[in-house]
Amino acid sequence: MNRRTRLALVLALGGLLSGCASAPADPRASPAAAEEPFWQDEFDDAAGTRLAGESWNTETGNRDAEGWGNNELQYYTDDAANSALDGAGHLLISAKPAPEGSELPCWTQDFCPWTSARLTTEGKVSLTRGRAEIRAKTPTGTGLLPAIWMLGNNGVEWPGQGEIDICEVVGSEPRTVYGTAHGPSYYNENGIGASTTLPADASRAFHTYAVDKQRRRITWSVDGKPYFTLTPSKLPDPDDWVFEQDMHLLLNVAVGGDWPGPPDDSTPSPATMTVDYVRFYGEGSGT
Repeated sequence: MNRRTRLALVLALGGLLSGCASAPADPRASPAAAEEPFWQDEFDDAAGTRLAGESWNTETGNRDAEGWGNNELQYYTDDAANSALDGAGHLLISAKPAPEGSELPCWTQDFCPWTSARLTTEGKVSLTRGRAEIRAKTPTGTGLLPAIWMLGNNGVEWPGQGEIDICEVVGSEPRTVYGTAHGPSYYNENGIGASTTLPADASRAFHTYAVDKQRRRITWSVDGKPYFTLTPSKLPDPDDWVFEQDMHLLLNVAVGGDWPGPPDDSTPSPATMTVDYVRFYGEGSGT
């Protein structure tokens, strides 16, 4: 029985038992436990399988993307070596040194010394209103920037496009999770957000990273515990609220760049983000 089937059975049993006396709520339980996602990926296929094209895109390159806006050192590939399922219900996104002689064109130097993967649901799956929830274990180490984030579908050039960073764990801050929003008058180092501290390095255990995107309110949480809420009143100009739109998901592991700085001999290789599931609750579009 795969996890999607198990989830359906749990939801069905929950409905059957709703008339019975209930036990005290488990404070660790996700708010999503009593809901059914309108879209999800549980990554249950065989080891080596790449993500299904009806839901996911794989972006590639570096130089043409101008170092992905951060002077980064990784060349994103569509190889299974950088993104594939592990056969145990997980998606693996791995940054690793580029193969010798690969000569992958880079923005900041002739050739990129690292490879990695950048996966998106653009044009295929989007959240309009509700919660994006991702359970993952993120790599930590000097020069790494794993990210779980969203971009707007409004067709406007960034930062007017709107960006919600659900989770970023930067470089040598292995226990700090950053959640940030970027828009027309608040972007890059002026992005508005907050951080929370994990009990151990983010690479040591799975955590559930989420944003609840409602009308004129976005709330960030880790393991069901909210740590920041953004409303238009917190912006430099409340009229620069750009989040009343469909937004798609991105997953990637970046290496080097302005933030978090260069890797060194201590940087793990491969550096792997292990994603247990992705679930969207509420309103949106998905296959």
